[in-house]
Amino acid sequence: MATVTSRDGTAIAYERSGQGPTVILVAAALSDHTDTRKLAALLAADFTVLNYDRRGRGGSGDTQPYAVEREIEDLEALIDASDGSTAHVFGSSSGAVLALRAAGAGLAIDKLALFEPPFMLDAGDTSLPADYEARLTEMLRAGRRSDAVKYFMTKAVGVPGPFLLLMRVYPGLWSKMTAMAHTLLYDQAVMGDTVAGLPLRASDWASVRAETLVMDGEKSAEHFRFAVKSLVDVLPSARQRTLAGQNHGVVEAAPKAIAPVLREFFGS
Repeated sequence: MATVTSRDGTAIAYERSGQGPTVILVAAALSDHTDTRKLAALLAADFTVLNYDRRGRGGSGDTQPYAVEREIEDLEALIDASDGSTAHVFGSSSGAVLALRAAGAGLAIDKLALFEPPFMLDAGDTSLPADYEARLTEMLRAGRRSDAVKYFMTKAVGVPGPFLLLMRVYPGLWSKMTAMAHTLLYDQAVMGDTVAGLPLRASDWASVRAETLVMDGEKSAEHFRFAVKSLVDVLPSARQRTLAGQNHGVVEAAPKAIAPVLREFFGS
């Protein structure tokens, strides 16, 4: 993997493939570049794809203290390292929110594609527990990384118990996620108050000027689909597209379902 140096001196590792306009892939929580590698390969026929490890994951550094602004600067360094002055950016789940914040901060992003930013806009059953961040912090400080991953999966993602058991026995998956458990607090910072059961404020996203495609899956949980519609309603220039037969795991589980949509949007 190659590296770029972010503004605070942190080395950010990435894989570069393909040729054409630059597309940067921003991974979801507990994910690194290996989770988006198949999607990168599908896009590389038409684009120069930069598939990177967010800070604290994989081959990238983890300079402290963490701040969302540092992750935005990481994206800026990747854009600067590309062949052009601007880039297309795709983010999934919490990575979509980071990409959205980067566009709002004025980075040279001309097209922005987002898949199911995990906003929790309903104060009912879909909002996080009030002490979610405190409990997550306590587990991580105590070195209970596996418990932190389980807590995130059940409380933030809503993974059913039987499926959680399958995740724990799938070769290499649980150990990979526990290695990145500390970055759950980073993603919590990226999400901010968008998981507090409050409506999105148009004023928070008014500076996002990039042409934006916001996608959801036909079979995704209702709160994901509501979040997508709510975001499209407040962004200055956005449209929505639903992927037939897909759910929140499309990037890893069915990259062939989303790659043509991204190719069409970024290539238009």
